[in-house]
Amino acid sequence: MRVLWIFAHPEARSLSGALRDEGLRALAELGHEHRSSDLYAMKWKPTVDADDFTGHEADRPLVVTRASQRAYRTGTLSADIRAEQAKLDWADAVVLQFPLWWAGMPAILKGWFDRVFVKGFAYGVTDPEHPGRTLRYGEGRLAGKRALAVVAAGSPEAPLGPRGINGQLDQLLFPLLHGTLWYAGMSVLRPLAVHGADRVGPGEYDAAVSLLRSRLASLEHDRPLAYRMQNGGDYDDDFVLRPEVSRGTTGLAAHLAGCDG
Repeated sequence: MRVLWIFAHPEARSLSGALRDEGLRALAELGHEHRSSDLYAMKWKPTVDADDFTGHEADRPLVVTRASQRAYRTGTLSADIRAEQAKLDWADAVVLQFPLWWAGMPAILKGWFDRVFVKGFAYGVTDPEHPGRTLRYGEGRLAGKRALAVVAAGSPEAPLGPRGINGQLDQLLFPLLHGTLWYAGMSVLRPLAVHGADRVGPGEYDAAVSLLRSRLASLEHDRPLAYRMQNGGDYDDDFVLRPEVSRGTTGLAAHLAGCDG
């Protein structure tokens, strides 16, 4: 496989940095090709502005969706965005590694998505066989690519569990896993979490490395999360689950197959 590793941590000497290095070594040992984007080392600009669209006329109001789509189509996105899109086009799978900060990803990684996942590239793709229907939530230009989130959390495991005070991890990550990756068509794997990241000793570190290597070894074959497809029949014309689907279930869990009552 060809794997793109997106690293969003400011310190290469951190636990996250050490695990990144272990992960890239594991990919090489497994025979996978890999490329990486170290966002802090790259000094990645996290904010969208008119400089992202080199053909944008300064006297024209900036409508980001339209400007980004036009720039993507005409090849006038800024060079740093085009470079990241080329890496995504190359990759069969993407590993997104970041610390859990305030129940989400660091701003620099959110900014990577804001700037790279532009209209026409990651969303706003129409179905050529059904004009007017948008390919998203399991379909689209990035369909067929796999995505794995590797998360370092300061919290122990229990508070990030189903009844934990911090919220269930996969639901905290729903905006990323479902609203971004699945929205763009990617097959989303169960996230890998390293808990108690600020208090990891040698034994816990060895266990984390072993877990990471195991997940990377099965990266090509692990079953993705069973999110429901937008155009698979589970949703009505208003994109609301039909009454017979996930009967009695509301909230985020209803959008996972297997929740039918």
